[in-house]
Amino acid sequence: MPELPEVEVTRRGVAPHIEGRAVRAVVLRRSGLRWPFPADLPAALAGRTVGLTGRRGKYLLIHFEHGTLIVHLGMSGHLRVLPQGIAPDKHDHFDLVVDGDDGQQVLRMTDPRRFGAVLWHGSDEGELAQHILLRGLGVEPLEDGFSGQLLYDQTRTRGAAIKQVLLAGDIVVGVGNIYASESLFRAGINPKTPARRISLARYDRLARAVRDILAEAIVQGGSTLRDFIGVNGQSGYFQQTYFVYDRAGVPCRVCGAPVRQIKQGQRSTFYCVNCQK
Repeated sequence: MPELPEVEVTRRGVAPHIEGRAVRAVVLRRSGLRWPFPADLPAALAGRTVGLTGRRGKYLLIHFEHGTLIVHLGMSGHLRVLPQGIAPDKHDHFDLVVDGDDGQQVLRMTDPRRFGAVLWHGSDEGELAQHILLRGLGVEPLEDGFSGQLLYDQTRTRGAAIKQVLLAGDIVVGVGNIYASESLFRAGINPKTPARRISLARYDRLARAVRDILAEAIVQGGSTLRDFIGVNGQSGYFQQTYFVYDRAGVPCRVCGAPVRQIKQGQRSTFYCVNCQK
């Protein structure tokens, strides 16, 4: 599944092509993906001008004066910016046609597994932050509100494993499976450790690791995750620098011990028993 870095890479890629551009058409090629497409979306957006783009966790936000388009890439979705006139493939489900520098261009969503979403939140529906998909999300890990102190304060009564707490998204949002494993390795914390047993000093290290890992992944274009590719059609390269994720049985890059793989909440976790205590 595309995680926070992949969504941020996507946002940065599409922004110059759609921000400030007039929408000429919306094309819906099926009734919906994970949830139905808003039936009146073509009429609601035609002739309107795209404002700024944003991101909340793994949700891409495309703002308009009268509301916000909420896009989720699901398990295998991606967005591409294409010249108008390129025929869609069978997994191309949504087009936002906008004015380009030389004619019209298309922001096209491809989603083979159809777990993604394109939803609309009108300004008359209240604050965007109160949308059902957004209101329970924790702080953004790359913003000032995220810190070791926050993690420490919010986990004093949590007996769940720290890896599961990171994935829950109610304290900090967008730290998915790959980047949680890598961050815990960099911080030297065993992913099975109960969250309430971790000290403030260790949470300070973990917060720094999360920030650094996510920032590095964004610079490198994210990771290649199944069908994920960037807006320009290129894959990310962060997977080439993994220390533990998807390296079960391979010697640890630091100590040489075999990297271990376990299941936590139906997700694979990778760690080094020597480097992570």
